Amino acid sequence: MTRTVRSSLVFSQRVIDLVALGIAFVMSAALASPGSVQSVSQSVLSREPHVFLSLTILLASWSVCLSSLWLYRSKRLAHWQDELLEVIKAVSLCALILSTAELLLEWQTVNRWVLLCFWLLASVLLFLVRLSKQSVLQQFRLHGRNLRRAVIVGTGPRAQQLAEMIQQHAELGYVLIGFIDNVKQPGVIGTLDQMPEILRDNVVDEMMIALPIKTFYEEMENIVQVAAEQGITVRLHSDFFTVNLTRAVAEQLDDQPMLSLYTGPAYGWGFRCKQLMDFAGALVLLVFLAPLLCLIAVLVKLTSRGPVFFTQERLGHNKHPFRMYKFRTMVVNADQLQSQLEDRNEAGGPVFKIKDDPRVTPLGKFLRKTSLDELPQLFNVLLGDLSLVGPRPLPRRDFERFDEYWFNRRFSVKPGITCIWQVSGRSNTNFDQWIKQDLEYIDQWSLALDVKILLKTIPAVLRGTGAM
Repeated sequence: MTRTVRSSLVFSQRVIDLVALGIAFVMSAALASPGSVQSVSQSVLSREPHVFLSLTILLASWSVCLSSLWLYRSKRLAHWQDELLEVIKAVSLCALILSTAELLLEWQTVNRWVLLCFWLLASVLLFLVRLSKQSVLQQFRLHGRNLRRAVIVGTGPRAQQLAEMIQQHAELGYVLIGFIDNVKQPGVIGTLDQMPEILRDNVVDEMMIALPIKTFYEEMENIVQVAAEQGITVRLHSDFFTVNLTRAVAEQLDDQPMLSLYTGPAYGWGFRCKQLMDFAGALVLLVFLAPLLCLIAVLVKLTSRGPVFFTQERLGHNKHPFRMYKFRTMVVNADQLQSQLEDRNEAGGPVFKIKDDPRVTPLGKFLRKTSLDELPQLFNVLLGDLSLVGPRPLPRRDFERFDEYWFNRRFSVKPGITCIWQVSGRSNTNFDQWIKQDLEYIDQWSLALDVKILLKTIPAVLRGTGAM
C-alpha cells in the first residue's frame, strides 16, 4: 500500500469516526431527551455562531483524542479484543470531553443519561466501524491488494512454522520473499552476511526473525541494526523462553525496554472487565443483601459469645497476606483447639477439614451449610483482596505444608469467593483434584468461565453439596 493510499484511508476513517460520534451524540440526546434534539436543530438551522463554534471545537477535540490514542496506526496483527479495548478507552475520553463542554458552554442538551447513552452507542458504532474496516482490508488482501513483503531470518522449525502460518492466513496480506540463513536449502535467498544487500536490492516491508536466540545472541543486535538502518519493521519470533505463558507484552520502564511475561490471566481487556465485574458485583450484592447481613450479625451475637466476624490471615495473589472476613461459625478459641483435632483431619494434603467439627456453633452449622458465612468476603472483594471467582484463599498453615512446588501456581491469580472446586463437590473433592481444578481454571480462564461458575454457584449453595 502506498503512502498516498494509506493517508487517504486514514483520512476516510477519521471522517467516518467523527460522523459515527456525531450520530451517537444525536441518537443519545434523542433517546434521553427527545425535545433536546429539536432545540439543537433549531440552533443549527438559525446559524447561531456560538453553536457552530461549540460543535466545531467538540469535533476537533474528539479527532485529537482519537489520534492521540493511536487508533489510526496499522494493526495488521491486532485481535478484535484489543480493538474493543482501545475503542472503549477513546470513547470514555470523548465522553469526558463532552461532559467538560457541557459544563463550560452550559449546554442544556447534555445530562448524565445523554452521556451514558453516548458512551454505549459510540462504543458500539466505532467498534463496528473497525470490524468493517478489517473485513474490507482482508478482502483487499485476498485479492492481491494491501500486501506487505516479508523475509524470514532463519530456516529452523519455528521459521518453517511461521512460513506455513503466512501461507494459511492470506487475509493478513503477507507475501513471503524467502529465507535468510547460513544454511543452504530451497527458499533461502542469501546468508546473514549478505543481508544488507538483500534488503537494499529487494522491496521488503518486514523482517521476521526466527533464529534460536540463545545460539545467535551476539548476531541478533547486528541483524536488527541492519533492518533499522533501512527503515524495515522487525518482528521477533523468540524461542528464548520455553515456558507456557499466557501473554508476553513489550513495556517501558523509564527509557529501558522491558518484556513482561504474564503467567496468569492478569492482562488485557478481559482482565479489566473482570476487575470491573468484581467491584460492581460486590457493591450491588452488599447493598441488596444488607438486611440479611445485619440479621445474621445480630443472630451470631445473640447465640454465642464472641465477635460477629471471624478474621484470619490468608494468602492472596503472589502469596501477599491479607485479613479475610467471615461470619463467625465457631467458638472463640477455635484456632487453639485445632491442634487437638489434627488426628481427626479428613481432608487429604495439607488442608484441615473434619465433619461434625465440635468447634462449630449450632448457628454456625446452618451458616456453613448455606455458605452464608462467606458473605462478608464481599468486603474483601471491594478492598481488592479477593475476586468473585478464583482459587479459594488458603491459610498460611496449609501453604506451609505444601510438598510440591507446582502447587504454588494457584497463587498466580487473585483468589476468589467461589471457584470450580466450590461448584463440583467442595469438601467431597480431594486435595489433588482441588489443586488440578484451580490450575485448570487458571489455564482456561475467560469471562465466560467466570459467569458459568457464578451461575453454578447458586444451585450448589442451595443444595449444600460437600459443605462442612
